[in-house]
Amino acid sequence: MLPPPDRAALLLDMDGTLLDIAPTPDSVVVAPSLLASLTALRTRLGGALAVISGRPVEQVDALLTAIPTAVSGEHGGALRPAPNAAIERPDLPTAPAAWLGVAERLVAGHRGALLERKARGFVVHYRLAPHAGLTIRAALAPLLVGRTDFVLMAAHMAWEIRPNGADKASAVRAVMARPPFAGRLPIFIGDDLTDRDAIAAAEKLGGVGLFVPDVFGDAAGVRGWLAGAATGDGWALRRAPERHR
Repeated sequence: MLPPPDRAALLLDMDGTLLDIAPTPDSVVVAPSLLASLTALRTRLGGALAVISGRPVEQVDALLTAIPTAVSGEHGGALRPAPNAAIERPDLPTAPAAWLGVAERLVAGHRGALLERKARGFVVHYRLAPHAGLTIRAALAPLLVGRTDFVLMAAHMAWEIRPNGADKASAVRAVMARPPFAGRLPIFIGDDLTDRDAIAAAEKLGGVGLFVPDVFGDAAGVRGWLAGAATGDGWALRRAPERHR
């Protein structure tokens, strides 16, 4: 059962949750109806609407026209805590330039692979080069041997190197410590392995974590629920959510 809207905070993953997965990060489609739902929900929740994504904050704001009150990007590595606020970043290391060189050579050697640079790390996407997934991982993994300050993480048809010390669980806690989220119960919705920690963090804070494939089916199902929840008569879930630890 979800907490009532006047006690709830809604924290949403983006790719695979709000948006359908696309061949490249830049080719996602944001429907005007989704923006309308998010705007209405922000009002209904007293502003307690946030997006927690692996994307940079700037990308999330550009795609969602800065509707969410707070945005956490880069898997907890960046936080815009309020509208027009400066982006805050925890003290974390930046991936060495030599590692980017390895990633650039990988992308050059596999047609369809794509390098996405982030403030402290990078992602090598292979959705358009599915045969290259294992090869890319095998080339990136040795970079982290003997290192505890970075992790190699699986994503949607991609491998990401990011600094250790920030994840979506820490993002949930950071968002929920700020107004207007503080004192409310979080509802986190996500679809990927990287969202499991955030689901557990939301539950630990007394809220609810919802895994998209089990509860909504896909991103279209999430958007349908958001549209109903925004109108005031569709807040309840059709079935009880499963818990994921």
